[in-house]
Amino acid sequence: MQKQIELKIPTGYEDITLRKWLELQNDLKNYEEDEEATTAVLLLHLCGLSPEYLTGISVDDYNLLKYELMQFIGKTDLELQRFIKIDGVEYGFEPNLSNMSYGAYADITKFGQITIDSNWAKIMNILYRPVETKSMGNYSITKYEGSKGDEKWLDVPMHIHFGALFFLFNLLTDLLSATLKYSMKEEVHPQYKQILERSGEAILQLLSSQMVMSPASTLFLKNH
Repeated sequence: MQKQIELKIPTGYEDITLRKWLELQNDLKNYEEDEEATTAVLLLHLCGLSPEYLTGISVDDYNLLKYELMQFIGKTDLELQRFIKIDGVEYGFEPNLSNMSYGAYADITKFGQITIDSNWAKIMNILYRPVETKSMGNYSITKYEGSKGDEKWLDVPMHIHFGALFFLFNLLTDLLSATLKYSMKEEVHPQYKQILERSGEAILQLLSSQMVMSPASTLFLKNH
């Protein structure tokens, strides 16, 4: 006897929230060396497919799903979204990072690294603040007065988060490169090196060990 189930597979990072992503990451840590278990965790978190049904999937369908996952996770050309609306409020990305307030800078650097983890919602809440004015392509955001209400970022889709992360990573990389060229030495502030190294490791791990699914699919599974 067969059972038909429909899998609603994400077609992009737009379909995955930070909350879901963090839950996925926490579970994946327990199965880093087990490829089959990793796939089962991904299917469970992103599609709601219980592990008990995996044995009923044909080899062709299983391999197809894995292939689609690997194709999706390789996408890194996500751009920074300068504006985003949450519950009717428009938030803007810090328009002048070089002139960021000391309080905002200090609160970000206290986390020790820039990567998408349990602290990432707090970082986003510092970088994005309500828009005050817009004029001729320029804009201003509210003054930083401490990070409050960061929970709202948990339900924001991952293309927004990755866009911000890759922007910061590229900015830090360019900053390090420019500093090296200017000084002709590798005497760069150690905190920059640490942030770059940790961010680089996080992105490499993301691209090599984690997968996300694409278009919706209907699978026919055997009842057990």
